[in-house]
Amino acid sequence: MDLALLRTFVTVHRAGSFTRAAALLGLSQPAVTGQIRTLERQLGKPLFLRQARGVTPTTIGDELAHRAAPHLDALVEIAEAGLDEESGVRTLHLVGPPEFTSIRALPALTPLIAQGLALRASFGNAEGAMDGLAAGHHDLAITTARPRGKLLTSTPLCDEEHVLVASPRWAARLGPDVLRGGHVVLEQLPVVEVHESLPLVSRYWSAVFESRPAAAGTVIVPDLRAVLETAVSGAGLAVLPRYLCEDALKSGRVVALLDPPVPPLRTYFLVVRTGTLALPHIARAHEWLMRAAHEW
Repeated sequence: MDLALLRTFVTVHRAGSFTRAAALLGLSQPAVTGQIRTLERQLGKPLFLRQARGVTPTTIGDELAHRAAPHLDALVEIAEAGLDEESGVRTLHLVGPPEFTSIRALPALTPLIAQGLALRASFGNAEGAMDGLAAGHHDLAITTARPRGKLLTSTPLCDEEHVLVASPRWAARLGPDVLRGGHVVLEQLPVVEVHESLPLVSRYWSAVFESRPAAAGTVIVPDLRAVLETAVSGAGLAVLPRYLCEDALKSGRVVALLDPPVPPLRTYFLVVRTGTLALPHIARAHEWLMRAAHEW
């Protein structure tokens, strides 16, 4: 049996779509369709059921993928290992949010460098990270969204608590009114956010006040570390992950404006292409991040 046909089959099985598989393989959709039809003729059985959106594997298709995928992944591992034979170093391509990747993930992975791992990190949002992972540009992604389909596999990593903060000057001006007036009082403050849509403030308002914020962003800057420093300087309120603002809270540079009984949380996921945890360097990095997350 032609290994190229099996490779195309496994890619379609994981992607759940001829179109997506074609993009991942660098082939045209008709070429992928033709290869699958050839394989189906050789086997004498259908491997996929065509649907309006993508394809669904038949029982035979699932069985073939279960048997073939580990061996194809092992061949990829052998080929990739050959690329690193001269240096003896395996390279992990990691993608994730800039703040979490910089402050949490990279320090946690640093001990692996002594074990022969090289790191290449890039930053991106959840959608871009998963598209790049699916296309083979990354080995491991940290995202705040769980992927769908069989192409990518996710594992919950940790929960991130969000805190509503402002400088001590703003907290003193608000006084007890913030507790009595809730979001009505808070919406009189300028807002510092990462995007015009106020994603963090909106999520906080929905969880704590069961409403949408009426305020607009006063300062928009696409990095939470910059949001923190801008809030410290007195520009307005901000919603930040506790791990990012913990030191500023302890030192009094910012103050938590509220202490809700159930603080808003956001979950991070570790995402890989299905089957690639069989590759030792990816599995090792995955394991180290999961272990570090117990302390986060």
